[in-house]
Amino acid sequence: MRIGIDYTAAINQSAGIGRFVRNLVRAVADTDHDNEYVLVHAAPNQGRTIEMPTAANITSRQLRFRERLMTILWHRLHLPVPIDLVTGPLDIFHSPDFVLPPVRRGVRIVTVHDLAFLIHPECADHHLREFLERAVPRSAAEADYIIADSENTRNDVICLLDAKPDRVFVVHGGVDSSFRPASSDAVTEVRNTYELNDRYVLAVGVIEPRKNFPRLIEAYSRFRARTGMDCQLVIAGGKGWLSEETFSQAERSPFPSDIRFTGYVPDKDLAALYTGAELFAYPSLYEGFGLPVLEAMACGTPVVCANTSSLPEFAGDAALLVSPEDSDAIADALEAVCTDSGIREGLTQRGTERAAEYHWERSAEKLVGIYEHVFQAAS
Repeated sequence: MRIGIDYTAAINQSAGIGRFVRNLVRAVADTDHDNEYVLVHAAPNQGRTIEMPTAANITSRQLRFRERLMTILWHRLHLPVPIDLVTGPLDIFHSPDFVLPPVRRGVRIVTVHDLAFLIHPECADHHLREFLERAVPRSAAEADYIIADSENTRNDVICLLDAKPDRVFVVHGGVDSSFRPASSDAVTEVRNTYELNDRYVLAVGVIEPRKNFPRLIEAYSRFRARTGMDCQLVIAGGKGWLSEETFSQAERSPFPSDIRFTGYVPDKDLAALYTGAELFAYPSLYEGFGLPVLEAMACGTPVVCANTSSLPEFAGDAALLVSPEDSDAIADALEAVCTDSGIREGLTQRGTERAAEYHWERSAEKLVGIYEHVFQAAS
């Protein structure tokens, strides 16, 4: 098979979907040496560097324009310039970032990571939401098959986009082998780099409403007031849209000097950052997958996370699950993990076992199996 994959998100996005696509495609390159892959991408945004997976069966093609202009041409003006003019003839074209460009021939696959823009529209930037509300349903309808990150997202796609169940597959994300308990020296170095105390509650994610950081800050403040525990709240992630309320909530906290915003943290520092935390908190309102939950578990860190969307699917009994809309419940969970060694030890053990079930190699094998299945169905 000759398979084209849109690699633009992997180049232009450091975190989130970009990280998901990078890890998955690299795992495909490591595991599948039989099929031919063409990685096509828009010209990188300013300041971005191109790092492509290398293998004898992988080539790349760069489009002339940047992602924003290609989005306008394909998805706003609907310019019918097919991607296979750049890639050459393809058996399959896979777009792993919500929207599908025009494709003349071959099986068309699009990945829909989540439908947060439909389920929690108040959490999305207005212009982005309007674009996604038009482009994603259209791409899902035009695609021959759809891939979701979780069974929860698969169900959302079937129910909200009216997709036929036999057209929607699931490919989970995985945990990179670099995520394991870090050495004490590595933890000390990360604490020094980001100016952290010995004890901290950690949250990771782009600062945007869906991550629910204002309620986490409120819960943290209640937990601190009740217990008197000297413990920072560390939020690691770059600024996203509508982030002002998160910073305002931090300023209103009785403990503003103990709430630390690190900005974006590169992958090389994440394992030590997880390892050094008292616990990892992830009260997100909606997640298509929630990879940081499994990464924290792999590092031996107890997890408190939301009981909504896909999170219970992956966390199971290896995390304390709480309503993301109940600050008191979040505060109770923080206190339970920080003060009860039995709860901590149980979560750590179950979390390590849970994270071990998710590997990028397994995800890549599942994806290649889907490629083979749909190719045979089309033949």
